[in-house]
Amino acid sequence: MHIVLMSALAGVAGTGLGGLFTALFGARTEKMISIFLSLAGGVMTSIVCFELIPEAVLHANMAVTVVGLAAGVGMVLGLNNLLDKISDAKALHENYEEFYHGSEMVANKNNLLRSGWLMFFVIGLHNIPEGLAIGAAGVHEIRFGITLALMLAAHNVPEGMAIAAPLISGGMGRWKSVLITMLSGAPTAIGGLAGVLVGSLSSTALSLSFAIAGGAMLYVVFGEILPQSVVMSKSRAPTLVLLAGIILGMLMTRI
Repeated sequence: MHIVLMSALAGVAGTGLGGLFTALFGARTEKMISIFLSLAGGVMTSIVCFELIPEAVLHANMAVTVVGLAAGVGMVLGLNNLLDKISDAKALHENYEEFYHGSEMVANKNNLLRSGWLMFFVIGLHNIPEGLAIGAAGVHEIRFGITLALMLAAHNVPEGMAIAAPLISGGMGRWKSVLITMLSGAPTAIGGLAGVLVGSLSSTALSLSFAIAGGAMLYVVFGEILPQSVVMSKSRAPTLVLLAGIILGMLMTRI
């Protein structure tokens, strides 16, 4: 149960800090959010490449790992395609509201609130595979689970900013926005519970848990975070920051 709680705290604390930052200092520019997202994407890439994939191969084999990675990518890709159809979003977006499948028209407060709520649900769903990784890692080795929880909590900070900014701009109270932003991290507990249950079944199941979580996270980084960050910042800065995030993640995984 403590592993599930750890998963929940990683989601709630990370997104909550992002919401609190936005509430205290105001809605930040797209360029700043782009940089934070890119840094988080780099850290996520390190988690997958230097922790999750090696552990998946170790507990099964390369074939099981590849199948799990493909399943994780397919899961998030299917979810995002569905959300794009529902929200009538473009393939490449021009701001963080559209990046998170929000309305293309955000000229009034009602539409800003709608975008904020839509981000709340989308980011909540994206947090499930992160919880899966923490739960599976905690079953394998509690120190590994704690490391992943801390790194993913840091990754959730810019996502919290992306939820709180349109909610506050749409007229919602600052502290209510922070509370709602924190709740978007709660689904990591669902992923954490799934990771604990599946990871406890067998070495192959544990390997699949790591690989599925890794595939989902890689798609989020390279299918969404990096391309959309480049569009939002209109520069090469996100690519450089993502590379810096990979190096930072490498250092953090060896602490």
